[in-house]
Amino acid sequence: MKIRLMSIEDYDIVNHLWKCTQGMGMRSLDDSFEGIKKFLKRNPTTNFVAQVGNNIVGVILCGHDGRRGYIYHTAVNIDYRGRGIGKELVNTVVKALKKEEINKVSLVVFSSNDLGNEFWKALGFDERDDLIYRNLIINERNI
Repeated sequence: MKIRLMSIEDYDIVNHLWKCTQGMGMRSLDDSFEGIKKFLKRNPTTNFVAQVGNNIVGVILCGHDGRRGYIYHTAVNIDYRGRGIGKELVNTVVKALKKEEINKVSLVVFSSNDLGNEFWKALGFDERDDLIYRNLIINERNI
């Protein structure tokens, strides 16, 4: 397995992987080709894919605002789970964030995503019970 930086040329494959991953929340504009292209341009060093041979089997989408890192989408092809690929992707993104002097990384997981919540807990990500997560939809077309 090889881990490398994600490029926009990977979009079709990683988008398919995201859509095939149970518990993944997708947005029509944010996760479109143009949305991901803009995200990768803003965050060129913190997004990675895992390859086995020529096949992309895992992906992690992460960015930061100069203060905190945020993991948005993490997925591993169901046929390749249980091999440490997800853990290696997370470790790689944490190293990239440290290199950029980011001291904390956060993420949001649907409460109903048992598999995802188990994964993040096993990697040491604490569940916060002192926060309420709130959204304000600015663009109604971003469904």
